[in-house]
Amino acid sequence: MLLPLRFIRTVKLIFGLLLFQLSGTAQNADINLLNKINNADVSSGTYKRLHFITKSTYPVALGVPLLLLGTGLIEGNRTMKVKAVYMLESIVLNELVTIGLKFAINRPRPFTTYSFIIQKTSAGATSSLPSGHTSLAFSMATSLIIAYPRWYVIVPSMAFAGIVGYSRMYLGVHYPSDVFVGALVGSGSALLTYKINAWLHHSKHKQLSVTW
Repeated sequence: MLLPLRFIRTVKLIFGLLLFQLSGTAQNADINLLNKINNADVSSGTYKRLHFITKSTYPVALGVPLLLLGTGLIEGNRTMKVKAVYMLESIVLNELVTIGLKFAINRPRPFTTYSFIIQKTSAGATSSLPSGHTSLAFSMATSLIIAYPRWYVIVPSMAFAGIVGYSRMYLGVHYPSDVFVGALVGSGSALLTYKINAWLHHSKHKQLSVTW
């Protein structure tokens, strides 16, 4: 009995050390990449442009579906109104998931943990993982693409979301992994909202058919 018990303990120890090593390696890669992207030169043109992009995230992400909703109401276009509401639902779900993850994980910002190499040049009050700006931008972009799958919608939408994510690293307020997870959460929220709406729509029509 002692031999298997010792063997299990040894395996657990080796596995734990391996996980520790991998997490350390991943963290080192994360901060090393961020250190290359982060730039504290607030007088540069690149900083001003990326700071403007990061500041415009919420106005753009909320403004696009609200503009579509307003246009749909004015023109009496039901399809446009439905698509706008879907986009807003996606954003709401994204915000709930993002805030929940931030509180659950509670990862310190890179400019807090690595203040000796990472310079904070933009706002960043809550925890780091995931990036809220990035998740919002990808939620808006993905839902807009699902609503209007045209190349002239896909290209600028994804470009905007990608630049938002890059800006959060450039300004020193998020790790690359924060941005990556934020992109997954944003796109996932849009896809999940679409699936839920499709299921509800199907169930509603199925119920009406049975009733009829």
